[in-house]
Amino acid sequence: MIVRERMTPNPFTITTDMSVPDALHLMREKNMRHLPVLDAHGKLVGIVAELDLLYASPSPATSLSLWELPELLSKLKVTKVMSTNLATVTEDTPLEEAARIMSTRKIGALLVVRGEELVGIITETDMFRAFLQLLGGLRSGVRVSARTSGAKGTVAKITNAIFNADGDIVGLGFSEVPQGNELQWHITIKVKDVPLQKLVEVLKPVVLEILDVREM
Repeated sequence: MIVRERMTPNPFTITTDMSVPDALHLMREKNMRHLPVLDAHGKLVGIVAELDLLYASPSPATSLSLWELPELLSKLKVTKVMSTNLATVTEDTPLEEAARIMSTRKIGALLVVRGEELVGIITETDMFRAFLQLLGGLRSGVRVSARTSGAKGTVAKITNAIFNADGDIVGLGFSEVPQGNELQWHITIKVKDVPLQKLVEVLKPVVLEILDVREM
């Protein structure tokens, strides 16, 4: 998968002169947590997150009066709280590369650009949905986690065993597990059309250990 397949195209944007309360209201109205910020010429200059706006808002313990708060907040613009250290990707960036950038930089969204033009936004929620789909979380079946050898051909043996049992693979994921000098993997696979016990029987000869099995 690439970013284009998971991003929100033509996202809602705000301008630098929008106040913090108005930006927060827009986020809640549109059910969003991030807003790209454009200057008066339509150039991308920042991004603001819901937490940025909440931190900028006064706490209930403030000493300001009820009448002073609206006036004070209306003067606070998003330029004071937005991030200008922008993390961007292109539409053809692999999804795992986008996820790596978000994880490394500890951010919840990436702006998608085509040259200098903003064309989309991809968020951690989009990543979670892609992860859910890859592992077959949206489909029913038997979910098996197993420890396997890292040797070439191991995955082929597993998929052939399932195919020979008339199974249909609807989700698949891998996680590398170093074991001294030996490479092993944890594999999670979801299969339809094979009873749980039969699936365990056909997989046992081609994996090192069944770690978990359940119907979902």
